[in-house]
Amino acid sequence: MRVKLAMPHTYVLLFLIVIIVAIGTYFVPAGQFDRYKDEATGRTLVDPQSFHYVEQSPVGGLDVFASVPKGMVEAAEVIFFIFVVGGAFTIIQATGAIDAGISKVVLMLRGKEKLLIPTTMFVFSLGGLSFGMSEETIVFIPMGVALARAVGFDPIVGTAMISTGAAVGFAGGVLNPFTVGVAQSISELPLFSGIGFRTVGYILIFIVACYYVMRYASKVKQDPKNSLVWDLMAEEEDEQGKSEDVKLTTSHKLVLLVMGLLFAFMIYGVMAKGYYIMELASIFLAMGVISGLIGGLSPNAIARLFVKGSESIAFGALVVGVARAILVVMTDGQIIDTVIYYLANAVSHLPKSLTAAGMFWVQAAIDFFIPSGSGQAMATMPIMSPLADLIGVTRQTAVLAYQYGDGFTNQLFPTSGVLMATLGMAKIPYERWLKFIWPIMVFWFIVGTGMVIVGSMIGYGPF
Repeated sequence: MRVKLAMPHTYVLLFLIVIIVAIGTYFVPAGQFDRYKDEATGRTLVDPQSFHYVEQSPVGGLDVFASVPKGMVEAAEVIFFIFVVGGAFTIIQATGAIDAGISKVVLMLRGKEKLLIPTTMFVFSLGGLSFGMSEETIVFIPMGVALARAVGFDPIVGTAMISTGAAVGFAGGVLNPFTVGVAQSISELPLFSGIGFRTVGYILIFIVACYYVMRYASKVKQDPKNSLVWDLMAEEEDEQGKSEDVKLTTSHKLVLLVMGLLFAFMIYGVMAKGYYIMELASIFLAMGVISGLIGGLSPNAIARLFVKGSESIAFGALVVGVARAILVVMTDGQIIDTVIYYLANAVSHLPKSLTAAGMFWVQAAIDFFIPSGSGQAMATMPIMSPLADLIGVTRQTAVLAYQYGDGFTNQLFPTSGVLMATLGMAKIPYERWLKFIWPIMVFWFIVGTGMVIVGSMIGYGPF
């Protein structure tokens, strides 16, 4: 009798990781770095020479289960952001404006559907490389998915066009203030120095990602059953029926105008005013209510649609809290700093030719535990910069290793709240996304390894 092994449900997979990490708190020595506030920048930095062991704080029993609600509390902003966006988007969708607008775009793209992928990925990569676009992409996911499906692709393509597109720019880090900017200031390098070499890396990882997404999209277009989420699409079509072409009316145009204006205001707020999750949620809620009223919906209908949309996105919203539980257990067990300490020390014992690559691989591993780009820079660069001096690698190469290590794995690790929120908005189970994204990760890691090795060989600087 042949036993068929099934991929665990996303929640099961994440909770298994929580249990493994909890077991680790019994065996991995608890430790801490001292942290201090840099008066010049106001940032909290790590003293690289201060690591010390502390009393073991194993996490077990009821605390393992408590980590899930704790994770939900810690990730509350993101969770409720997803609920708000899901509810608001359902209101907007009920006006018919999105379907009508997409029908218009589909007619314009007839025979040229593939151009949608590189164009969209390039536009969002510009956001990633210039102002560190990350959380902001979440609000665009429903429209990306709807557009991709309308031209014969699937939700994974719609998600990758936006999320992976932005990730290319974020990881390329040409002018990313939240990763390269922070890391270079900690390493005492001129701000955004070495831009030419980073641009080459950005182009390479963009080509890899764009080619792969287009290749996958072509397979789905030829036969929808090639989609990794074919069964989920079929279920959705059974429930909702297939969409038909919709005529673009005056009210539709007004709704799309409101959306365009508020999206423009949102981007302005992020870049000029420092808007974040709460402000974005407020703008999107206003977009939903105003669009609903313009689209002829009654206040009661708007309220019902908001609740319906929030219900439909509950899986994706709550999964963010379950993923956050992993970090809760590691923090409570006081083993995050220990992991960083041992990984950083491991680099210095690698052969000379692999030290730069080792820094990149170590930063990628650390991103599992510290998914925040700026947070990882502040935790690791005070250690990696002096370590680079000791092992004969330029500090600029150390920043490059951090930049790729943090940027690439944001599309891979379930501890990334942005990734889990994105998949939640697209209704894509994490295990399906993993099947899609791992080939890109392999090629990105090859490119990243090559870039940091070349950077080490040419003395990528100024120092």
